[in-house]
Amino acid sequence: MKTPLLATTAVAAALALAGCASSPGYGPGYGSSPGYGSGYGAPSCRDCGTVTRIERRPDSQPNVAGPVIGGIVGAVAGRELARRNTDSDGRRNVATAGGAVAGAVAGNAIQNRTGSGGLYDVHVRLNDGRTVVLVQSEVGGLREGSAVQVRDGRAWAL
Repeated sequence: MKTPLLATTAVAAALALAGCASSPGYGPGYGSSPGYGSGYGAPSCRDCGTVTRIERRPDSQPNVAGPVIGGIVGAVAGRELARRNTDSDGRRNVATAGGAVAGAVAGNAIQNRTGSGGLYDVHVRLNDGRTVVLVQSEVGGLREGSAVQVRDGRAWAL
């Protein structure tokens, strides 16, 4: 009675192991190494998965160049406009201070909009259930839901 049970267990184990084997396909990664494509466009590699979230990291070191330069330019512009339009020293001082504040705000907005080479946290849920967070300087064409392969410490689109 134990022999059929042992044979059934061996057959089940062989089938389970055969299901884990992968054959090289013509999908993503064809020609680079076997097992990275299933032939139907769906990745079947250990380090493949889906992007679940992309977050921009706040700059760890604030850069004050934008507000400072903007403040200086704004102060000079405000002073020049007041010089042409009024003869009062008090109004010139108010215009200079107002120009400096407006220039600093504008300089800060321009600096934030252009970005200073920020970093991104790319959250990837791998096909085997693991979740990894990768820190990348740029994300290229990656979006939430993108199929990726994790290689060399970053996510690469498939």
